Amino acid sequence: MSRTSLRVNGQSHTIDVEPDCPLLYVLRDNLALNNPRFGCGLGQCGACTVLLDNRTVRSCTLPVSAAAGKEIVTLEGLATEGNPHPVQKAFIQEQAFQCGYCLNGWVLTAKALLDKNPHPSDEEMRNAFESLICRCGSHVRIFAAVRHAADEMKRSA
Repeated sequence: MSRTSLRVNGQSHTIDVEPDCPLLYVLRDNLALNNPRFGCGLGQCGACTVLLDNRTVRSCTLPVSAAAGKEIVTLEGLATEGNPHPVQKAFIQEQAFQCGYCLNGWVLTAKALLDKNPHPSDEEMRNAFESLICRCGSHVRIFAAVRHAADEMKRSA
């Protein structure tokens, strides 16, 4: 065990944990966050996605030691002062999800995509989302939500 300092959703935490422990386990078990979620455990589905210094990463395969000293944002941390982020609002308004299990990957990847490219084409969205899985088949609504979020973010800029 070693002491590890993490900054999650704007708050600092120091925990005793094995350096190779997956970040996902620390977020859920040590910090009691409900998101991200365990999906495949191999970094292939996206249910465990978090933002690490504003880049999407799969927390199920990332050792906690690799996240130390970096800014970690989970789905819970995307909202500010109880107000959903524009991407979260758009996903709600477009009713983009059925079960919501994969929500982390899609919303956080959409946020990272829109930060880099405020108006992505359908092809650019497909490329950004190619490694995410939604077993409910909500892809059409997800794409509509990303377009909606892009429009809202443009209006508020």
